[in-house]
Amino acid sequence: MRLKGKVAVVTGAGSGFGEAIARLYAEEGAAVVIDDLDETAAKRVADTILQQGGKAVAIRADVTKSADTKAMVDRALASFGRLDILVNNAGFPQRNQPMTGVSEQDFDRIFAVNVKSIYWAAIHAVPVMKKQGGGVIINTASTAAGRPRPGLTWYNGSKGAVVTITRSMAVELAPDKIRVNAINPVAGETPMLSEFMGGAVTPEMRARFVATVPLGRLSQPLDIANAALFLASEDAAFLTGVCLDVDGGRSV
Repeated sequence: MRLKGKVAVVTGAGSGFGEAIARLYAEEGAAVVIDDLDETAAKRVADTILQQGGKAVAIRADVTKSADTKAMVDRALASFGRLDILVNNAGFPQRNQPMTGVSEQDFDRIFAVNVKSIYWAAIHAVPVMKKQGGGVIINTASTAAGRPRPGLTWYNGSKGAVVTITRSMAVELAPDKIRVNAINPVAGETPMLSEFMGGAVTPEMRARFVATVPLGRLSQPLDIANAALFLASEDAAFLTGVCLDVDGGRSV
């Protein structure tokens, strides 16, 4: 078990990439705090882990808010005594449309969930990790950061910020033995897919997008979970500031 004895917090873990990461972490021995705005979904994932013999607790925390993020970190400490791994996975999509058609409300939400949440996570989790003598932070960015597509300009920008923030955090926190990396998924089989494609995902739309991925498919949650497991494990002990494309070659 590659994460035996570790404690992880995974945000946006009620479905999609976050659920897959949380479940794989638990299978590999970690105790996991499952955070999601959908409390029912968070409890479902936690219950599944418990039924399979793992360790998990669920919490509803809005990662755009300081008090909620602090409560999430405090839950990890109260339940399991420490915090070794933080996965900032919660995200908010932009519906594919011209940049000038995005409302201010949606713009603010995109940056609050995708970017400001990492600020609040750092404010509340980094001091804990420093006190413990180290830790791992993994941010979910996107191939949109390095290969932006039309119709997703503000989302692209938010993920570009995540990449830059990840690299900057990595060099600043390295003396504290806190590794910070990011994962850049290509579009995947998650509830956000229809937003990225501008509505209902038709077979024709899917085929056009898949044709741009050299390995010939969209990402699956387990693809992202496997990358997150590697980056959190001792196998990646000398990796920090890495922004790992998990994209079937699309960014080449």
